[in-house]
Amino acid sequence: MTPTPSTPSGDPLIRLADVSRVFPARSRQGAAVTALDHVDLDVRAGEVLGVVGYSGAGKSTLLRLVNALDRPTSGTVTVAGREVSSLSERALREVRRDIGMIFQQFNLFSSRTVWGNIAYPLTVAGVPKERHRERISELLHFVGLADKAHAHVEQLSGGQKQRVGIARALATDPRILLADEPTSALDPQTTGEVLALLRRVNEELGITIVLISHEMEVVRSLAHRVAVMEAGRVVELGDTYDVFAAPQHPATQRFVSTLVEKGPEPRALGRLRERHPGRMVTLSFRDGAASPADVFAAFIERGVTFELVHGGVEDVHGRTFGHLTFALTGDPAAVADAVSYVATLVEVSAPGTADGPDHRTEAS
Repeated sequence: MTPTPSTPSGDPLIRLADVSRVFPARSRQGAAVTALDHVDLDVRAGEVLGVVGYSGAGKSTLLRLVNALDRPTSGTVTVAGREVSSLSERALREVRRDIGMIFQQFNLFSSRTVWGNIAYPLTVAGVPKERHRERISELLHFVGLADKAHAHVEQLSGGQKQRVGIARALATDPRILLADEPTSALDPQTTGEVLALLRRVNEELGITIVLISHEMEVVRSLAHRVAVMEAGRVVELGDTYDVFAAPQHPATQRFVSTLVEKGPEPRALGRLRERHPGRMVTLSFRDGAASPADVFAAFIERGVTFELVHGGVEDVHGRTFGHLTFALTGDPAAVADAVSYVATLVEVSAPGTADGPDHRTEAS
């Protein structure tokens, strides 16, 4: 089980204040495109912030503003206390040395060896050549590729290429790592290995990571907090556990539902009703509230027979939540009494409805 990460606090390392980015129309008949719309967002030093959103939500534009590859139409972008949107190109080079980038398609030089790829940012940054050997060796050992130093890119697997990309991003000892869909080109096992490496980058090196991903499993595994974007706005921001256990905005609910089903889909629910008589209810459990055992005891005390027909328990950094759907049978009055009591312990809803709760009371 992954240990619960401690969410960093203090002054933000990155701050976007009322930031908009509007791209002008490409033709006289075209319309301007608002990629970011009055965004306020802080990234705390030492945290991993996951940024999720569908295509066109503004995620990549946000990253480009942080490393000053683009400038906002309005508002300010501040990195490590410096407003990057107003800096000269020379001053920006100093800021960018503190920012590493990891890309979806690796962006490695195919003509260079692993060693040469990692050496490139050191050369650009003006690091003395006598320092290269020590630094590159440190990084190769850190990412587990010491035996691939002189291999060419085409000889590497996808996971090894991304490890080289991470080593290259760390070459100048940055404070910030911007990761743009770093695992979307990888298989599930390799994704897990890369995420474990990024977790080490954050926990052992103390590097702040801004992670863009449409893969909710990636965000759940790595991020301390999640920012959900839609149509250029941040529509929800919160602790990763809270966002997954109780998503508030419809966009967030759609994302979370790809990983965590609150109840059976209508077609599945119809089949379940055919096989399982009785009243169906979905119970939503959260860490620190009543446990399934408490609920089972309440059913037994009232002579209610219960059968688990759908659902499961999820884990976010060692904290659990889940949605379990039961078929309840017994005396109708006893079933009603049991459901009313259980609703004082956990959230109880009727499966198969948009909201359709039996009870939506949650114990404090």
